Amino acid sequence: MSFDNDAKNWDTDKRNERAKIIANEISKSIDMSRNHSAMEFGCGTGLVSFHLQDKFRSIALIDSSKGMIDILNSKINEYKMDNMTAYCIDISDKDVLDRKFDVIYNSMVLHHIHDIKAIISSFYELLNKDGYLCIVDLNEEDGSFHREYPEFDGHNGFNQDELKHILSSAGFKDIESNTFFYDKKMIEGQSIDYSLFLIKARKY
Repeated sequence: MSFDNDAKNWDTDKRNERAKIIANEISKSIDMSRNHSAMEFGCGTGLVSFHLQDKFRSIALIDSSKGMIDILNSKINEYKMDNMTAYCIDISDKDVLDRKFDVIYNSMVLHHIHDIKAIISSFYELLNKDGYLCIVDLNEEDGSFHREYPEFDGHNGFNQDELKHILSSAGFKDIESNTFFYDKKMIEGQSIDYSLFLIKARKY
């Protein structure tokens, strides 16, 4: 999948509507404060964060796709979002960020990451004490969701219990999950059912 190439056509009405639902689920799931700093990992063009920008003091938007970050920066400038800052970086480089956050969230990103244990550990290190992690992703499926991308080599969704175990092993507490979104995706004329879960966890 080439996110650089997809960036210019990423912001469809369907994706924006889904992002709004995801942002609402994140905001319902944790105790938010306007004084909190947040980070969105794998932010893409910032669809989810634009629905959360009034909830936080500051949001760092992280993505490794320059194409996505270029589109995001143009939107931040257009809408004059002075509390949102985009970074085209890879957080697996542990020295790339010199600060921590009160909330870290990501949406439909983890299934693209090969080493789940390593990225969860990075999230833990980047959170302040009492900080929240929110992960939104696909429930385990048979691979149909990415069928039109033969080069996709990520995860076919996740088993929630297995992901909870990884979070617990990394040190997270108060781990809860729920499936909150059900939808269909048209691929080659065929309707594919999929669902999304949210797992929240806390660092003490």
